[in-house]
Amino acid sequence: MLKAAIIGCGFMGGTHTESLRRLGIPVTGLCGIDPDEGQNAARRWNLGTAYQAYEEVLTDPSVDVIHLCTPNYLHYPMATAALKAGKHVLCEKPLANNSKEAAELVRLEKETGRVGAVNYNLRFYPLNQEARARTAAGDLGEIRLIHGEYCQDWLFLPSDWNWRLQPELGGNLRVVADIGTHWMDAVTWLTGLEIRTVCADFATFLPTRYKPQREVETFSGKLNTQIDGEAVEIHTEDYAAILFKFSNGARGTLTLSQISAGRKNNFWWELNGSKASLSWRQENPNELWIGHRDKPNEFLLKDPALMHPAARATAPYPGGHAEGYPDTFVQLFKAFYTYIAAGDFTRERPFAAFEDGRRELILCEAIQRSAEEGRWVEVMY
Repeated sequence: MLKAAIIGCGFMGGTHTESLRRLGIPVTGLCGIDPDEGQNAARRWNLGTAYQAYEEVLTDPSVDVIHLCTPNYLHYPMATAALKAGKHVLCEKPLANNSKEAAELVRLEKETGRVGAVNYNLRFYPLNQEARARTAAGDLGEIRLIHGEYCQDWLFLPSDWNWRLQPELGGNLRVVADIGTHWMDAVTWLTGLEIRTVCADFATFLPTRYKPQREVETFSGKLNTQIDGEAVEIHTEDYAAILFKFSNGARGTLTLSQISAGRKNNFWWELNGSKASLSWRQENPNELWIGHRDKPNEFLLKDPALMHPAARATAPYPGGHAEGYPDTFVQLFKAFYTYIAAGDFTRERPFAAFEDGRRELILCEAIQRSAEEGRWVEVMY
């Protein structure tokens, strides 16, 4: 049986640990920023081992897969070391700091014969799988319009803080890299289309924020509304709007924000085709809207008995039993570990691979260039 180690003790570290346990995959232990953080998390999550350092994980022969749940700047060096140590890697997004580093990871993955995945878990909502199956079957006809948004409010106040606000930890892009890549990965995977050109506009509405003295775990800072930290100048975007041209001539629009009051995790997409439309929202994930011109519109409630065979496997619970965010990790990890266990790494990967992570970073770079130069930019994969 394959065994995993968790690197990172924040929100994602706990989510990965819970999901692996649901699948019965043994977790050998975890590694934090320092030994104290690791030991505290090991006690909190009832794990026996807290590695003292990452090097200890790399040399542990019982570890087959490393889950990287660390700040973005650590993804590339840690994934590189893991592959060279003969470990499979499941990495949080973005895969690296830039597309050059991501290309090196793609090359190294092939050279070492290991398997890498990027945690674009939103693919694994059952009705996203259903939407992809319907699109592939031609139910929508030719895709013409692709639009949506991903808006949140967890960085709404000047007192809201997270390491993603620091470019040296999270990178030069924030809403685009952190949540925008989820949307772009989803719609290109849903449709099989490629984004060819982009035109972007950014804004930073809170140019100064207040960094607290202590570390703030992702999303937990919403409980603190007091401005009592160090004033820090912000250089990453609070908001982005992006226009897209797709490989078949379709057009797209996307709005991104982490400062939209009341929008907790408002991820939605809509596909308009020459025959019909589809739309789905993450905050109401068990309904798929089906739009028609010549008959009443429909809502498909998640029910494996009513879904395409290709999508049914990701909906293990019967109709009327809601499935949500934590379940997407379970389904992604199940696909990843099953793929590794089968041993044939030439097969198509049913999850976002390192190559997908590379392409997302190329997209990010084109979007940033477009916003800086105020023009349409061609995406060079």
